[in-house]
Amino acid sequence: MFPAMEQKLTHFRQLEEQLADPVIAADHARFTTIAKEHGALNKFIKPYIEYLDLQRAITESEAIAASDDPEMRAMADEELGQLRPRRDELHAKIEDLLLVDPDDDFDRLIVEIRGGEGGDEACLFAGDLHEMYTRYARNKGWSVEEIDFNPGEAGGFKEITFGVKGEDVYQFLRYESGGHRVQRVPATETQGRIHTSLATVAVLPEPEEAQVAIAPEDIEWERMRAGGAGGQKVNKTESAVRIWYRKGTPDELEVKCQDERSQHKNYDRAMRILRTRIFERQQEKLRQGRADMRKNQVGSGERGAKVRTYHFKENRVTDHRIGVTVHKLDAIMAGELQHIIDPMREHVKQEKLAALEK
Repeated sequence: MFPAMEQKLTHFRQLEEQLADPVIAADHARFTTIAKEHGALNKFIKPYIEYLDLQRAITESEAIAASDDPEMRAMADEELGQLRPRRDELHAKIEDLLLVDPDDDFDRLIVEIRGGEGGDEACLFAGDLHEMYTRYARNKGWSVEEIDFNPGEAGGFKEITFGVKGEDVYQFLRYESGGHRVQRVPATETQGRIHTSLATVAVLPEPEEAQVAIAPEDIEWERMRAGGAGGQKVNKTESAVRIWYRKGTPDELEVKCQDERSQHKNYDRAMRILRTRIFERQQEKLRQGRADMRKNQVGSGERGAKVRTYHFKENRVTDHRIGVTVHKLDAIMAGELQHIIDPMREHVKQEKLAALEK
């Protein structure tokens, strides 16, 4: 049923034997490496072993259910009614686990939303998307951390960066990257005409600090005065921070952070964004043949670079990548993204399962 899981189970048992080997136990570095791999595999193996146990119990109960004893058959049928749903639940869970690349198993990510084509309305929609993702994250029990923002003149955001942390967060949000097109009547429209605007979303996995080494000599930074529209969130002292990575080279990156009143916190947050972008570059190099990840995610900010359309008058959302339309825009904007996220995840899952069977 799951050849890949059988391979993992065999390897898991080999690791257990190695951990019990006194020679390996005496080598602290090697023991630690093996123990870490064993622990990571346990996430896959534990449900698979339970699945195998359930499958054996179901086979035994099915044999009893086929007997001539009415009382035994009744008992077996009752037991099967409890075992089969649990077996099916584990089956789906194992499929999901098999399709998660360990390199993509992140519980922290950084989301960047920018207003694209459409002026003030694009900025307002960027603000709506930020609120939508924030509500969804909190419904899932994830934590949300504002990192940096640049407000729009009429409201919303020209751009906003925030972090999301929680179990399987990247697996649920990774396909949100791209151009999000909105079609609605802006509040400033006197003729009732529908306008089309675009906001772009980039979902970037946030690596652990140890995963990205940044040499001190590659960094230049400066203090500066925070800008923006004023108010409580913008500090007028020189607490904002701008960091350059390998300035003046083809690898140059620039990050600015001003949301915190503390210069130290702004520096830490800017470094987190920088590590995320450097990590993204590293992943691109590891995945030969793939197009530039960030370019694909963010797109150009023009109307044509879209992955999804939100049509307010018709209360619908369409995901153009999989051809799915859901007439629940009001619920989705209120944070019920499962209506549009689940079909995408299921589509990707079926594609990957089909590839595994080849």
